Amino acid sequence: MLLLVAKYAITAFVIVAVSEIAKRADRLGALVSSLPLISIMIMIWLHLEKQGNAKIANHAYYTFWYVLPTLPMFLLLPWMLNHGMGFWISLTASMVLTIVCFAITAFLMKHFGVMLMP
Repeated sequence: MLLLVAKYAITAFVIVAVSEIAKRADRLGALVSSLPLISIMIMIWLHLEKQGNAKIANHAYYTFWYVLPTLPMFLLLPWMLNHGMGFWISLTASMVLTIVCFAITAFLMKHFGVMLMP
């Protein structure tokens, strides 16, 4: 139970800290948020919970493939915002793009033996 509370507290701290950094320095905030902090913390939690190297390796492997379809979002969102689109419209369009990119990635990777969909 103590580990669960620590996981919540540390994870929340990291998210709030990155948010505060981003408010004060755009580039530094982007740099820190682009680091795989959450994935690293998850791998640490899995290790501390004795989940085994295979589970940790699978997490890292699938995280790589799940990150790829999110990358176009980081180009569409600023482009839309810089061209006068509202935040919520831009965010929604970016999320839709991510879903489409994920579906395409899952379909393509299936042909190479990488099963991204359960």
